[in-house]
Amino acid sequence: MAGRNDNRGGGRGRGRDDDNDGMVDRLVHINRVAKTVKGGRNMSFAALVIVGDENGRVGFGKGKAREVPEAIRKATEEAKKTMIRVPLREGRTLHHDVKGRHGAGKIMMRAAPPGTGVIAGGPMRAVMECLGVQDVVAKSNGTSNPYNMIRATFDGLKRMESPRTVAAKRGKKVADIIERRNDGASAPEALEA
Repeated sequence: MAGRNDNRGGGRGRGRDDDNDGMVDRLVHINRVAKTVKGGRNMSFAALVIVGDENGRVGFGKGKAREVPEAIRKATEEAKKTMIRVPLREGRTLHHDVKGRHGAGKIMMRAAPPGTGVIAGGPMRAVMECLGVQDVVAKSNGTSNPYNMIRATFDGLKRMESPRTVAAKRGKKVADIIERRNDGASAPEALEA
């Protein structure tokens, strides 16, 4: 169906790749596009696919072809080429809250405690599941265009930093960085006691 998100339970949805490389791919959106030429209209399909290893690597790609399977194949190949690595805390959530933006797409992602689940809508949910995030709260403000939402999500994920990388940049130890974060979090508790 033209212009409809295809990330519901049925259909292609979620599946392992045929290459046995451990990648998961999610078809997020298919759009039927028509080019008007002298002889009439040429119909083709544009596909948007997310690919990830559910262990901190994720990528997205778009493909266009006369047939849907060919468009999906092209999008999957592009997604594998443009994968990024995102540091995850305890292998299940983000290290810190982050915002991302692309065009009119504005998103906000927050780290969440265990058991929260993936609270995100549409294309952002597909990105989080392919990335391997199990607990996150995400919100999209602005556009509902899946292309811009995914690009904004990737903008936010590229800004994600682990305590190890922050410590390396500052020339400090990881314990110093984490210790400061814990001291700041426990300050209000000390005032209450």
